[in-house]
Amino acid sequence: MNGPAILVEGLIKRFGAVEALRGVDLRVEPGAVFGLLGPNGAGKTTAVRILTTLLHPDGGRATVVGRDVVRDAAELRALIGLAGQYAAVDENLTGFENLQMVGRLYHLPAEEARRRSRDVLGRFELAEAGDRPAKTYSGGMRRRLDLGASLVGRPEVLFLDEPTTGLDPRGRGEMWDVIRELAIEGTTILLTTQYLEEADRLADQIAVIDGGLVIAEGTSDELKTKVGGEVLQIRVVDRSRTPEAAGLVLGLGPGGGKADNSTGEITLPVGADAPTLLAEAVRRLDGAAIVLADIGIHRPTLDDVFLSLTGHAAETAQPTPVEGRRGKRKARA
Repeated sequence: MNGPAILVEGLIKRFGAVEALRGVDLRVEPGAVFGLLGPNGAGKTTAVRILTTLLHPDGGRATVVGRDVVRDAAELRALIGLAGQYAAVDENLTGFENLQMVGRLYHLPAEEARRRSRDVLGRFELAEAGDRPAKTYSGGMRRRLDLGASLVGRPEVLFLDEPTTGLDPRGRGEMWDVIRELAIEGTTILLTTQYLEEADRLADQIAVIDGGLVIAEGTSDELKTKVGGEVLQIRVVDRSRTPEAAGLVLGLGPGGGKADNSTGEITLPVGADAPTLLAEAVRRLDGAAIVLADIGIHRPTLDDVFLSLTGHAAETAQPTPVEGRRGKRKARA
């Protein structure tokens, strides 16, 4: 397609006195995995609900695959998929019946709906469980079934609203593998998450949203650069010698740094000369017979980025009224 897959300009949404979105701008290119990163209550789910035609904005505009989310809502619903935090499956139906039902909602012919449902079950390693009621599925299986259901209509754009929330590490890893496969196949994906590692591993481009505003945007590396370059971290065995060790190394590099006498830890920025300055720090400390418990180069993480930008960790904010009242079932785009 020509132009962006998703274009958001000045999006505003209010719930009473609460401004969930306060002028959000986003641009997602076709075939990209775009990470919308923020804490609970930041406005992520509100944005997704507007982009999937489930909410009307109070201001601004948004288009998905060239269709206006308000004016062209009926046409757009056939072109997108949505999977959220809670698996929107009917527990009394089998896995196959759940998928087949979604296919009929997309107005697929009966035979095509059956064929795609079987294909999806195979792809998500649910073929053997496909004829069992969904209530017998594990949490991870239900999440895979929900994601599979969002693909029955073969959407051009897939919205994943915190799809790995509540999954164990294995289930999360399996979901990441599926998302990577979809991206390789060319599906445009907008992924909301409060898991910094998830955005770091999956997203080509990331927007950090907090308090209904986009406060930073870029690739993972670009966002990490905003915090600063690499940092040399040192921990001495004898904490009483921390001030002495700090005096020997804090003059290295471009300046700055800090020492924590209670933990014996010293950190200082080292920039592009990290290997050289690491070697020099070891030489100086060894010359003073200061024994090290640990020393190494630390590159900023998205945790560092988020804390620097917002002043709090990604999971600490309180939910807004709309984002705090999610039901067990969600409408599917």
